[in-house]
Amino acid sequence: MYYEDMFSIVEKLPFDTEAEVFSSDTERIYLLRPSVLPRKFSSYNPETNIQIWLEEPGRKAFKPNHLRILIDLKLRMREHPNLKYKFLEAFDKIFYGADPLISIEPLLSYKYTQHIGSLESTAILAQLFIIEQEYGFTGRTKYNPPSLYIQGWIRNFIDSDAEIDILCRRICSFTPPPVKYTCCDDKNHKNYMNNAEPLWYL
Repeated sequence: MYYEDMFSIVEKLPFDTEAEVFSSDTERIYLLRPSVLPRKFSSYNPETNIQIWLEEPGRKAFKPNHLRILIDLKLRMREHPNLKYKFLEAFDKIFYGADPLISIEPLLSYKYTQHIGSLESTAILAQLFIIEQEYGFTGRTKYNPPSLYIQGWIRNFIDSDAEIDILCRRICSFTPPPVKYTCCDDKNHKNYMNNAEPLWYL
């Protein structure tokens, strides 16, 4: 679904209620807004805290993190480097508000042997992580919008020739993505462009 529709689901989700946003034979993604948070998350606001859950047949449901989609995309690029621009365009469209499943349609006809989950779930999780940062992030950030942090890394993981170990070490060290992937979308940056088009950084 489009960004505004998914955002509306997140915004209106009642406490302690599951909202399924994707389901296939191999994966199910649902959202949950818990009314009571663990002590280690006591600084979070329950009103804006949304949990993203992924469930696979025969396995316990878990909360995926950013590394899952970034590694998945990097693996696909190692197998199909010729699809780099198509992947960048698809995930830019998702960032700008398009429906993830429509955005990745040109990529579904290819065979992938190196990946973590389905391309559909990776695309939907990317959209949800973007919304999560827009809706629930309350910490300090250099970006406007805050979701540029994850979008910058999505672009970097797809576009970069660096080894996956190096890229993972950078993001796990809380290093910001290279500014070339964020500046024209960032309202705080001098190079900001209103209504930037996909692939402006290439």
